Amino acid sequence: MSLLIEVGAGSTAQFPIYFTLVYVVGFIAAVTIGSIAWYNSKRPPGWENAERPNIVPKIQTPDNAEVEDSKQS
Repeated sequence: MSLLIEVGAGSTAQFPIYFTLVYVVGFIAAVTIGSIAWYNSKRPPGWENAERPNIVPKIQTPDNAEVEDSKQS
């Protein structure tokens, strides 16, 4: 009986490291792209005057071009 337990315990498959790397890189990419999209979107109520972090790039769209023009005037 103990022989069966040893054989079963010795043949466990290890989850490939590259699968884990794909999940980790995908998660980081999703968080990064989602953060950029959220900071460049229209703000939810109460967040209209929140400042954009310096690390998030500014993306020009027709909606925020009008806002930038009014801020410069």
